[in-house]
Amino acid sequence: MRRLGSVQQKVPCVFLTDVREEASRKRERQQFQVVATEKVNPVALAANVDCALATEKLDGTCCYVTLHHDQLHLWARFDRKPNKQAEKRFKKHQHTHNSCKGFSWNVEEDFKSVPEAWIPAHRVKHLDGRPVPDEHGHIPGWVPVERSNKQYCWHSSVVDYEVGEALVLKPCCDDDDDTLEITAVPLADLQEQTLELIGTNVNGNPYGLGSKQQPVHCLVPHGRLQIRNPPAVNFQQLCSWFQESPEGRVEGIVWHCNDGTLVKIHRHHLGLRWPDGEPGLASRPVVIRLDRTADAYSSSQGLLASLLPLNGRRFGRLRDVQCEL
Repeated sequence: MRRLGSVQQKVPCVFLTDVREEASRKRERQQFQVVATEKVNPVALAANVDCALATEKLDGTCCYVTLHHDQLHLWARFDRKPNKQAEKRFKKHQHTHNSCKGFSWNVEEDFKSVPEAWIPAHRVKHLDGRPVPDEHGHIPGWVPVERSNKQYCWHSSVVDYEVGEALVLKPCCDDDDDTLEITAVPLADLQEQTLELIGTNVNGNPYGLGSKQQPVHCLVPHGRLQIRNPPAVNFQQLCSWFQESPEGRVEGIVWHCNDGTLVKIHRHHLGLRWPDGEPGLASRPVVIRLDRTADAYSSSQGLLASLLPLNGRRFGRLRDVQCEL
């Protein structure tokens, strides 16, 4: 399988979008809604989106695996955002000009501070050696996940730095059906990849993983959950697919184009609810596959050690794993 695009920055919609002055279905307290028009985005057309690989867009939080102090680490998404005064000026400019273009930032004064170990995402533009914000007023970036940082405790639960492995959800290699597997993957195999952290305490847990008493989280490499019979990149066909197809019980689609371009569609772009019933991922069968012995995870404080007693067990639905921990 070819190496898929890394989600380092905001992925554009496969259609051109419009902004409506109505409450957002996706974000609380946001008094505008970004909706798709029926015109395909020129970026998607230039990347030949009709020949792209269609994959499931997951409802979680983005992560990244790369080096930190010469050791592979999981990194959490941390966008540098403007302070209140700068954000107020930015929104005023947007309202006056109906556009983000032409706004001038002072990166040193207009933005909140970031942790010392923060790094900007790939392809962030720089001016005079300093990263500059994107059209939305953010500077996408990452911070390393350390076990001592309680803010990222759910990220920490899926990685064991001593063993050098992470807990990953992916399709089974030896099955032709919809079976998934939860397995330990060496961080070296995930280096420079982005993944989605999903689970009990992420984005309202639409997939029904775990419980408050026994939280369950895992990483899903971006692009691994392929859509077998994707609809054409057509507004009406996509609307029908999301509402009528069993495969359409997903948050959205991300297309991985051959030149590395990524484009997406979210249900909210089409005026559709999410979640709407049980997501397809939650109802897929899953098997636990951990090859290590109990001694290997003896010092682990995360899920790798907790799931080891379930090694080899098969569950009828992904969300059923919570009942056995």
